[in-house]
Amino acid sequence: MKTPHDPSEPGAQPTDRASQPTDRASQPLDPGLVAIIGERRQLINLAYRLLGSLADAEDVVQEAYTRWYAMSRERQEAIESPGAWLTKVAGRICLDLLGSARARRESYVGEWLPEPLPDRTEWDGGGPDLGTADPADRVTLDESVNMAFLVVLEEMTPAERVAFILHDVFRYSFAEVAEIVGRTPAACRQLATSARRRIRDSHTPPAASAVRRTEIVRSFKEAWEAKDIEALVGLLDPNVTGFADGGGLVAAALRPMTGSEEFARYLLAATAVPGLTVLERTVNGQPGLVTQLDGATIGVLAFEIADDRIVRCWAVRNPEKLRTWPMC
Repeated sequence: MKTPHDPSEPGAQPTDRASQPTDRASQPLDPGLVAIIGERRQLINLAYRLLGSLADAEDVVQEAYTRWYAMSRERQEAIESPGAWLTKVAGRICLDLLGSARARRESYVGEWLPEPLPDRTEWDGGGPDLGTADPADRVTLDESVNMAFLVVLEEMTPAERVAFILHDVFRYSFAEVAEIVGRTPAACRQLATSARRRIRDSHTPPAASAVRRTEIVRSFKEAWEAKDIEALVGLLDPNVTGFADGGGLVAAALRPMTGSEEFARYLLAATAVPGLTVLERTVNGQPGLVTQLDGATIGVLAFEIADDRIVRCWAVRNPEKLRTWPMC
C-alpha cells in the first residue's frame, strides 16, 4: 500500500478566517496563533482516518484546541512543538473514542459504515462557499481513505489502528506513537505489524485502473437506471457482497447481501422512487455514485472493483453521514 509522507492536500488553501495573515482591522496576527491554526488540516486528516467519521473528527479537533487554549500562556510557550502536542492530544482522544465506539456500534441498527467523503472539487464547482466547506475539503483523498481500506481498519483494535495510521500513513516514529498509545515503542511496532497482517488477510483484490473503474461504475449506473437486471448482474462478481447503512433512520438492508442477483434486485427495489436521480461522483477518492431526490443527497455508493467486476458495494443512506454532500 502506498503511504504518503505528507497527508496534507497539495495546493489546498486554508479556509479558516483566523488562519489568514491579518484580522479584520488589518493588524498582523500572532505568528504563534497562525501556526497553531495551521495544524487543523493535519489534525482533521488524522482524526478522520482514525475514526471513519468526519463529524467525530471535527469534535476531536475542537476538543484538542479547547485543551490548548485552556492552558496558560506560560504553559503554551513552554511547549517546544505545539503541532506535536496537538497531535498527541488528538491521538489520545481518538484512542479513547475508538474504545467506546465499539460498544456504541454493538447497538447500531444494521451495518455501520464509515462516513463517505465527496471530492474537494464538489465545492470548487459551484457548491457551498469554500469558507463553509471546512473541514471536508481538507481531507486528502488518497489510498488511506478509500472505503475498502477504512472498512478493514474497523476490524482492528483501537491500539492497532492508531499505531498503524500514525506510523504507516503519517510517518510518525514508533517512539512518538508510543507517547500517544501509552505503550513501549517495541509494543507499538508489534501493533503496526499486526495491523498490516489484518490488511493482508482481508484478501483485498488488486484494484482495477482508475479509467477502468470509472467505466464500470458508469456502466453500472446506466444499467441501474434502465432497470436492466441482466446487465447489472453481468457487472457484479457472482459472490459480490453489498452493505447498506441506514442507521435505523431510513430503510436499509440490516445484513450484508451476498450474490449478484440478490444484490441487483435489492438495488432495483431501492430505486423504485419517482424522481430519483443517480449521479456519478467521486467517493473517498474513487469513482462512485450518489442518489438524489429533489436535489438532496439520500444515498452514496462506494465500490471495490477487481477483474472488471464489482466485488463489494457500500451504500450509505444514514442522513447523519451525508451532511457534507452538496445539493445539486
